[in-house]
Amino acid sequence: MMHILHIDSAITGEASVSRKLTAEIVARLQAADASATVTYRDLNKGVPAIDTEWFHAVRLAPENPTAEQQKLIDISDAYLQEVKDADVLVIGSPVYNFTLTAQLKNWLDQIARAGQSFRYTEAGPEGLLKGKRAIIAYSAAGTPFGSDLDHASGYLRFILGFLGITDVEFVAADRLAMDRDAGMARAQEAMERIAA
Repeated sequence: MMHILHIDSAITGEASVSRKLTAEIVARLQAADASATVTYRDLNKGVPAIDTEWFHAVRLAPENPTAEQQKLIDISDAYLQEVKDADVLVIGSPVYNFTLTAQLKNWLDQIARAGQSFRYTEAGPEGLLKGKRAIIAYSAAGTPFGSDLDHASGYLRFILGFLGITDVEFVAADRLAMDRDAGMARAQEAMERIAA
């Protein structure tokens, strides 16, 4: 049975292209596997940024954490457990100011944990979240996907690979402000290729 982690991060609500794309990708995956289950996480509802308190609670892992530290640990653990439990991650990544959303970056910071999602070995870093597939719904008003202006897709491919998720595919609806129909058509073509 396939388990899907469905993540949205757009701030634009129902107008969001990335939200529409993630919903369609998840629907296609469920149509292909009727037994598939889904966990939904809307990062726009708030993902705490890592800071000094987080570092002392989560990274330093005190033996007897305070109540506040335990709350920070529990939040980070919950995000990471959702990824560990998933077979497929469907991630909505709209491009704001040429890169990914602050909420999505905060989530990635929460799950990038030494000893939990990656480790350092004599041969270099090793990702521990292996055997998962990630499908990224990329949307951008003006930033062409994969161009020198796009500081989102390359980073996402790299950081997910660093964590062990190397099967990363993109459904990109880009340059929507220039030609929305063409951008959406490119996304539909990509979806036909990967969502099976």
